[in-house]
Amino acid sequence: MLTDILYQEIKELSKEELLLTIEIPKNSDMGDFAFPCFKLSKVYRKSPNIIAQELAGRIKLTEAFEKIEVAGGYLNFFVNQAYFVGSVIREVIEKKNDYGRSKIGEGKNVIVEFSSPNIAKPFHIGHIRTTVIGNSLYKIYDFLGYNTITINHLGDYGTQFGKLIVAFKKWGKEEEVKSNPIPALLKLYVKFHEEAEKNPQLEDEARMWFKKLEDGDEEAQVLWQWFRDVSLEEFNRTYNMLDISFDSLAGESFYSDKMPKAVKMMEELNILQKSKGADIVDLEEYGMPPALIRKSDGSTLYITRDIAAAIYRKETYDFYKNIYVVGSQQNLHFQQWKKIIELMGMDWAEDCIHVSFGLVGLEEGTIATRKGRVVFLEDVLKRAVDKTKEIINDKNPNIDNLEEIAAQVGIGAIVFQELSNNRIKDYTFSWDKALNFEGETGPYVQYTHARASSVLRKSDIEVTADIDEGVLTDGVTLALIKLIQQLPEVILDAQRKNEPSIITRHIIDIAQAFNRFYHDHPILVEDEEVKRARLAVVFAVKQVLYTGLYLLGIKAPEKM
Repeated sequence: MLTDILYQEIKELSKEELLLTIEIPKNSDMGDFAFPCFKLSKVYRKSPNIIAQELAGRIKLTEAFEKIEVAGGYLNFFVNQAYFVGSVIREVIEKKNDYGRSKIGEGKNVIVEFSSPNIAKPFHIGHIRTTVIGNSLYKIYDFLGYNTITINHLGDYGTQFGKLIVAFKKWGKEEEVKSNPIPALLKLYVKFHEEAEKNPQLEDEARMWFKKLEDGDEEAQVLWQWFRDVSLEEFNRTYNMLDISFDSLAGESFYSDKMPKAVKMMEELNILQKSKGADIVDLEEYGMPPALIRKSDGSTLYITRDIAAAIYRKETYDFYKNIYVVGSQQNLHFQQWKKIIELMGMDWAEDCIHVSFGLVGLEEGTIATRKGRVVFLEDVLKRAVDKTKEIINDKNPNIDNLEEIAAQVGIGAIVFQELSNNRIKDYTFSWDKALNFEGETGPYVQYTHARASSVLRKSDIEVTADIDEGVLTDGVTLALIKLIQQLPEVILDAQRKNEPSIITRHIIDIAQAFNRFYHDHPILVEDEEVKRARLAVVFAVKQVLYTGLYLLGIKAPEKM
């Protein structure tokens, strides 16, 4: 609405850029919407104040707005309240699940790599951030029209498999691994490191077995494949609980036969240098330590496989963006890797984006797989469901579909907590906080959605956009409608910053605004015009909460 008006006079910015520039003044006396002109100073080579004055004289307001005022470098817009409320509600009712959807990504391939647990190791609470952030980004990009490809880049290669093969051959029992795969394999992995402290030669043995694996040794291959298969069975239970699936499970091993091509390219470009028998890329002039590409025994590393993977993905998917949702502790790795891609002459290196996030710690100390100090993610989700079941039984013992709703709310609570704060922040996982269902939480937003659903069921009236907007112009209702109107902009902002928490915070605001509206305005009143108008607001709230929760990877229960 306002974007279209501005675009008539400001062709230098796209509609998406204009939408993201519009602000909501904190003081309503300064208008309902504000457009800062500072970004246009470089374009027009004038001060923001002059630009604002000139635009105010040219802009043709529609009936949606009463007036426009200039305040410094800002254009302040005052809406025709009845018209504004009616147009927002009509758009939501007409578009339903498509409200906020866009085609800006049409024809563009976006890869989102996320989760990527290590085979034969626990899928633990430390993996939850990459898993839920990545899944949310996939949904956001998909919602905006991008052809989005999800990749689970499994950690299914590397020296750790040499360690595991050695451990299994020395101390492993097949029946134990079959009956309880990940705990059994973790036990072997922990034992290897305990024994290696006493006998360092075990590390050499592990490197030898990984080299055998790379060279196609049959025994190594059979054991590796078995470890991979039983691990994926375990992982899929957790993915099913989170309702997450992937387009590709091409892990590190997939690129083993593609690495020689990448290494040869580096050799031909004279990027590789010898250092103590190993191949490195010297990155000192770029302020980084050298990157080890190939060890002296010829075995490869994580960065070698990542280089091969990036080249394969560009050739296979011709991506517009190649997004890696990986923790901030890998920042240096991605800086080195991206610089090497640039040195190889790949002009698409800038389209590879590392979406980093802070670490998850435990109250009892740092997560340490080698020492067996982990909290399994599946256990976290199960415990959340069980706790939710207890809470629901206390509040609503006769509810139907208890198991289904407890799963939706319990798992939703964990996911929502993960996506509530800016992703870059470190935090300590706490059961008390995760399962606290009061305040600004997932269950609070889900309950608000269920409350709106309940009101609509009780009304027994078909909601339409044919309403009297004039009864919805009080301050509480107008504040709620403004938040609903902002959802498309919020989704775009979350995509642009690769930050799902922007959506999380916004739907909390909508839920809080709706509960104020619900408290102040009885819905099912005798006055038919008022009832129909307020039910239309309820419908709009239900819809945007559903969309917001969906984009976070969370279910929206109809009943709670």
